[in-house]
Parts: sequence; structure tokens; C-alpha cells
Amino acid sequence: MRIGVPTEIKSNEYRVGLTPSSVAELCKHGHSVAVQAGAGAGIHASDESYRKAGATIEPAAEGLFDSCDLLVKVKEPQPLECLRLHQGQILFTYLHLAAKQELALDLMRSGATAIAYETVSADDGSLPLLAPMSEVAGRLSVQAGAYALQREHGGAGILLGGVAGVPAARVVIIGGGVVGTNASQIALGMRANVTVLDRSLTRLRELDALFDGRVQTVYATGEAIKQHVRTADLVIGAVLVPGAAAPKLVSEELVRSMHPGAALVDVAIDQGGCFATSRATTHADPTYIFHEVVHYCVANMPGAVPHTSTHALNNATLPYVLEIAEKGVVRALTDNPHLRNGLNIYDGQMTHQIVADALGLESSVIDFSRAA
Repeated sequence: MRIGVPTEIKSNEYRVGLTPSSVAELCKHGHSVAVQAGAGAGIHASDESYRKAGATIEPAAEGLFDSCDLLVKVKEPQPLECLRLHQGQILFTYLHLAAKQELALDLMRSGATAIAYETVSADDGSLPLLAPMSEVAGRLSVQAGAYALQREHGGAGILLGGVAGVPAARVVIIGGGVVGTNASQIALGMRANVTVLDRSLTRLRELDALFDGRVQTVYATGEAIKQHVRTADLVIGAVLVPGAAAPKLVSEELVRSMHPGAALVDVAIDQGGCFATSRATTHADPTYIFHEVVHYCVANMPGAVPHTSTHALNNATLPYVLEIAEKGVVRALTDNPHLRNGLNIYDGQMTHQIVADALGLESSVIDFSRAA
């Protein structure tokens, strides 16, 4: 199979779909890989390093999109990239379509097969291709929150860990999954006062044991969220409904009730955000102030640390890329139900029920056993 790695063109996105070592592994299995010139610059991977791994260097995106069977990216395709996709081509990347109806329609019109990292599943119900970036985003969220709380960025001028004689910041994390767990680790390491809210008692017990009681765990009723958000210095939104738009758990009224200079970090912004006052921002302009509260809502947070993020992502995605390349997409989807859960669009049809419901579209069931 011919595999293409285009340069990411989303604003301030420095990650790349495949590292040179991943390219070498694919080439070792007899596949050809084309990498767009400069695609690895954000992780300091030169074109020469890709050549040594066995790739050919494509000078422009047009040639790569025209000639490759499988495109491996990081972020959702931008409008120009959607126009370049064609019938039967396979796109493997993060999509987050539940909050992007126009993108979903563009992909359906393209005729391409679109498989989303974030809905590929595992035997235990986890999302193995979302987990690496959730780890990164969770850890970054605390750094971002500390940045937002600084006075020159509009924050209240609060140090997360406080100092002797001055209380630590109150950090409230809504969601105790991968993002929330990693955010808790970093916030605790910075000596903040940490509270995690979640609707799973099992998960709250796990977090209580994991952090040896140093994190306050609270069952996330509506009233509990109101109580803890109102008094928080930093709130991190870490909720996830796989494939669906994020629920709005913090209302505008609740944001208005927070103290001036408090900060919100919405890690769920790729799925539409879990704060009513959230709107997507970029690394170039990461924050805005609304109701005197600093909002950090960067839609590709792990892009700030592309070296770490790209290598962590490739560790998880490479086996699936190999499976698609070795078997072809129909056989791979037939054999692997977890990869099939990643399928969002096939032959102009929306195929993921939860995404379809979020967008108000019809979902089709594809019988791959007949197509195989």
C-alpha cells in the first residue's frame, strides 16, 4: 500500500502523522511511504531522516493526496485538504466530528473512508488512540492553568502551590478519566489543593486509592459542580463522551459567579467544550477573558509539545496503520471490531451512530463481511 504523510496545516500544529522510525517499520513490511517536504520539521525530523527511513519526499501536498491510498495525519483535514480527498482513499487521523458538521459533510462528499483515532476502542472499553493525547493534554492543562492565573494574563495572580503561610490554589477537575488523572498528578506535584468530580463511584474510589487520599473526590451532581466551581481558582474540564459532543456542565451563570481572575481550561474543546462560555482558541492566541474569568480553550493542546506528542501517538497508532496497510481497509475493518468502531465515514455514508446522533444525521451500517 502507498501511505502518505502530509504536512499539518491547522494553525500552530507541529505534530506529524508518522515518525521516521514508524516509516522504517512500514517500509520493512514492503509498503511505500511518501512524506511531504517539511512535514517533520515541527519535531526536528528532517526530510533526510525520512529518506534514510525509506520514504520518498513529495514536494507538495497535491501530489501526495493524488497518489496515496492511505493518508496518516494528526488533526482533522482542513477545507483545502477535504477538496483533495477522493473516492476510495483512506484517511486515518483525529476527526472529532461531533462538533464539526461541515467537516463531516465535506468528508461524506469526498467519498473517502475516514477512520477516527478517537473512536477506535479496546477490549476493556478504553480508547487506546485517544489515551496518549489525553495524557499529554491532562498534564498540559495544569501548566496552561498556571499560566492563565498569572496577573499579566488576566488571572488573579495566584501561585498554584502557594507558599508557607499562603494557601495553595483550589484546582477543580471535572472528569476523572485519563485527562483528569494526569491533570491531578501534575496539580498535586505543584502542591495545589485538588478536587476531582466524576459520576463513577468506581473511578472515584480508584482515584482515592491512587493518590492515597491526597485528592478530594466528589460525586458530580449538578449541585456539587456548582459548589466547587464557584470557589475554584482553576477549573479543568476533562469530560468525554466517546464520539459525542461534550456536555455543557458549567453554565454561563456559574461562570459569572466565579471570582474575578479565576481560570477555566477546557480540554474537551475538540468535542465542543464542556463550559457554556467556551470557544476554540489557538496556541497563537490561547486565552480570552469573559465575565472576568480567563478561558484557555486551545483545540489542539498537545500540539504545543509536538515531539512528545508525536512519538506518544505513533506508539499507539502504528499497529493499526500496519494492519490497514497489510490487509487493506475492508479486511482490516472486518477482522478488527475495535478498528471498525473508529470508522466514521465510508463511501459517502456516516457510519458511527453516536457521531451521527450528535450531528442530526442518519447512520448507515456497513456489512464488511460481504465486501471482504
